[in-house]
Amino acid sequence: MSDGAAPRRTAVVVGGSITGMLAASVLADHADVTVVERDVLPDGPRPRKGLPQARHAHVLWSGGVKALEELLPGVVDELVTRGAHRVRIMTDLVSKAPSGQWFRRFEHSRHTNVLCSRDLLDAVIRARVLRDRRITLLTGAEALGPEGDADRVRGMRVRTTGATTSLPADLVVDASGRASRAHVWLRELGLPPVPERTVDAGFAYASRMYRAPGTTAAGFPIVNVQADPRNAPGRAGIITPVEGGRWLVTLAGTRGGQPTADNEAFLAFARSLSHPVIGELLADAEPETDVVTSRSTVNHRRYYEKAARWPEAFTVLGDAVAGYNPVYGHGLSVSALSVLALRRVLRHRDLVAPGTARRIQKAAARPVEGAWSLAVGQDVFYPGAGAEPPTRLERALTAFVDKAVDAGSRDPRALRVLLDVMSMEASPARLLGPDMLALICFGRKRPPLDGPPLTGTEWRAVTAAPARED
Repeated sequence: MSDGAAPRRTAVVVGGSITGMLAASVLADHADVTVVERDVLPDGPRPRKGLPQARHAHVLWSGGVKALEELLPGVVDELVTRGAHRVRIMTDLVSKAPSGQWFRRFEHSRHTNVLCSRDLLDAVIRARVLRDRRITLLTGAEALGPEGDADRVRGMRVRTTGATTSLPADLVVDASGRASRAHVWLRELGLPPVPERTVDAGFAYASRMYRAPGTTAAGFPIVNVQADPRNAPGRAGIITPVEGGRWLVTLAGTRGGQPTADNEAFLAFARSLSHPVIGELLADAEPETDVVTSRSTVNHRRYYEKAARWPEAFTVLGDAVAGYNPVYGHGLSVSALSVLALRRVLRHRDLVAPGTARRIQKAAARPVEGAWSLAVGQDVFYPGAGAEPPTRLERALTAFVDKAVDAGSRDPRALRVLLDVMSMEASPARLLGPDMLALICFGRKRPPLDGPPLTGTEWRAVTAAPARED
């Protein structure tokens, strides 16, 4: 380095999961990055400590797929090469809405989701990001809290094997997930608490991996039966084809109707959903694992973007800002979109410019708001979900969404608009567009389907004898 060259800036990212790794990849264009991770991360796609939700179904919606590809070009092809599935919505999705309608299937490629195990997704992203020599991963390290004061954060205190050190940083990003202590750290710096909200529908999840039955390993749609908050307890289930010729099956239920870890009860619960199709498809399937359960399903959000004061050089991303009921599958997509917002801010503002951290926080709140509205708009109607009953506005919005869903179940044009919103490619306000309002009021009025739109070929594939390996 020449005498006149400025030293490289530094950044610290707390959390080595997907949000943290993606944030590190963006920050590396502006600083040398240290990722502080409490756990020792596995080599390759294997289970990791501290991520119990990895055993349940994960969907990367098309908005998240596009954001991920923009952040790490070529990574989606790498996932597919490793066995992930590209799924065209609504061609490759069989879905029953909360309000009871089955969505029609049609040829459509604008919304393409990616399905794979969380282990594979984490491993591919982590390996890709850590190829960058500007990024250092510090594992087995506990982030104790930021150095600095209410005006500016200057680094992060870290404990490793009993020793405490301080990592100086021009920017600290908390991407530590639902266990984030950012709200505590901010209070310790002398800042006032931020507004927060919790909506807990009381969901519990149970998942089990199956060998794809018959010849379905060659290709099979997602099958999704959604819960209805108007008929508590709500019960739901989803079959997601993943790598290795397997089906990851996740069942869910609210208070009074929750699934258990009992292997023998899993199939019966699947048959007890509002339609038994998942149980029917699993009737002859061979399980590869025992049932695993989780109750980390609360919708919880801290409105950091509304903070009265915000320190320079500190920002919070991903589940550390808001965690959602996993039944809606938006967490991964929000993470990718939030990191994309981080990149866009840093393309126009210097890392250490006054107000950059607050600008990042506000930009990252936009995808959070969309996913939050979709999740809470349903979950708030379950008994005991919140401290207060649904407001008149929430009731009116949910009634409108029901009309939009009904239109989508009858008319592909309306369904495309719904998918723009569900796929995190448009905000919920898109449902109020003139074209959608016209479709709701005057669109096609075909009768609803009376059952899941699986084809005869798909039903036969479930029971067909698989090809023998030589």
